[in-house]
Amino acid sequence: MRPTAIRRTAVAATVMSLALLTAACGSDSDDKDGGKAAGSSAQPSEKGPDKGADQASAKALSAAELEKVSLAQGDVKGHKITKAGPADAVDAKDVTADKAPCDVFGDLLMGAKAGSPAASTQRKVASEPKKGADKDTADPEEAFKAAFDVTTTLTTLASYDGKGAEETLASLRTAATECAGGFTLTVAGDKQKVAKIAEEQVKGGEEAAAWTVSLESGGDKMTFKLIALRQGTTVASFSAMNLAAMGGGGDFDLPTAVIDAQAKKLA
Repeated sequence: MRPTAIRRTAVAATVMSLALLTAACGSDSDDKDGGKAAGSSAQPSEKGPDKGADQASAKALSAAELEKVSLAQGDVKGHKITKAGPADAVDAKDVTADKAPCDVFGDLLMGAKAGSPAASTQRKVASEPKKGADKDTADPEEAFKAAFDVTTTLTTLASYDGKGAEETLASLRTAATECAGGFTLTVAGDKQKVAKIAEEQVKGGEEAAAWTVSLESGGDKMTFKLIALRQGTTVASFSAMNLAAMGGGGDFDLPTAVIDAQAKKLA
């Protein structure tokens, strides 16, 4: 697997020098993304006669307001939380799918911003391996997995004016359905195949959705988790991978503690 094939996440790269676990993720910013727009073929449901008017005039959170509700060290027990820096950045224009409806799914999976948010922030959240877990078994392979049972989650907050947040989540749901059978994703010139998208159950915010994503690159199989929740005019997306599960296509749990902590701060 080439270093830029999947992620450029610093946390993943420093653990056992695993630079092959690369991630593309955006830096904290309040600028608008002039790249691909997140279109939506699925319309959010109306919940009352005044709901549409309220949403249409809803204002996005500013960059300063997003910073206040972004995860910080100490918010998630047993996890290290840091800001994503400029070196980790990727633009939506550098993430393309061979099927147009799949673009928004590829963007969020790779940590790029969907559409044109008014402001956004990003955090890298890494779980801490259980101390001594590698000594609980005599099997070297199992010991390795236990020692590196580390889930790294790129958490992105993006705020939108009007109905932008609802439309972004709706377009993501549509993409997950239409692209469930797979598509080819190109990230900064490197190609990998999204072989399968399977829906998972998740709760959080006013609405939420989650998927297990199976990727293939250079003969290697990898599993990612993509979660998105909406609270008002803000969409929180979570792209997660697990070091012990990488390379063999093994599965891992959703980063529930991270999701719950972020949902609580947004509420």
